[in-house]
Amino acid sequence: MNDRVTTPRIAVVGSLNMDLVLQVDRAPEGGETVLAQGLRLIPGGKGGNQAVACARQGARVALFGRVGDDDHGRALRAALEADGIDHGGVLTDPIEPTGVAVITVEAGGQNRIVVVPGANGRFTLDAGLLHAALHGAGGLVLQFECPLAEVLAAAHQARAAGCPVRLNPSPIQPLPAALWPLVDTLVVNEGEAAALAGLPVATPREAAAAAQALRARGPAQVVVTLGAAGAVAADGAGCRHHPGIAVRAVDTTAAGDTFLGALSVALARGDTLDAAVEGGMRAAALCVTQPGAQPSIPTRAAVLQSPPAPAWTALP
Repeated sequence: MNDRVTTPRIAVVGSLNMDLVLQVDRAPEGGETVLAQGLRLIPGGKGGNQAVACARQGARVALFGRVGDDDHGRALRAALEADGIDHGGVLTDPIEPTGVAVITVEAGGQNRIVVVPGANGRFTLDAGLLHAALHGAGGLVLQFECPLAEVLAAAHQARAAGCPVRLNPSPIQPLPAALWPLVDTLVVNEGEAAALAGLPVATPREAAAAAQALRARGPAQVVVTLGAAGAVAADGAGCRHHPGIAVRAVDTTAAGDTFLGALSVALARGDTLDAAVEGGMRAAALCVTQPGAQPSIPTRAAVLQSPPAPAWTALP
């Protein structure tokens, strides 16, 4: 097996935020004040999280994003360097500050997130640098925490370079008609799947119907994550339900990003969609047992040592 497969290259276009994490027993109701157990500043942002997830699964990663000329931006760059991530495509905005996410994490692991985009909202793609990163890469990972026009431009470049596109359309918004046929693998949670497909997604069978409706718009592969209920994978061979892995959740903040990163690296290595989904589920299951976004993202070694995922079943 050649180095391109054993150590795939992944490009990520997306957001970088400093997460301000508040640990609370429960989130406040409207007009209510509650006490937090503490405040932590943790590197985050969906783009940064996905890049870290890919790197910790053994890929060589190039990240494209934007931070402010401030202490948060410098701290985020230092964190990327610690994971060996190429951040030459991360530009520094001379006006807007680094993006910030305020996250309340409840005792049961549930979170609520408010994001101030900051420099992410002024992200512009360096087409030359991205072209170099896409050459021979095993995937381009995208999400929606930076301007949609730049996401679309990156997807067009990937298609021209023959590089598969893995998209998580979060925060959810309608996909431009031009983007659907550029996406090879679409990864959505139940809420995103319901919004995009216009169908209920409360059970694995409903998730399968939504996944097939989304496949009809262009993506060859669709994965609908269902939290504790696992995930549904859909491709030309049909739909399969992957049951959830039972764990005690502490913080679910980066679970989706961890899943997408692990799945993307597995697909870049040539794994089947079902094997990639199982790897993503194992990585996400480890992630939610630890607090914080990037600190909770597991390594490939930890995932390989974790309990296997339950066997999947075919759905009609």
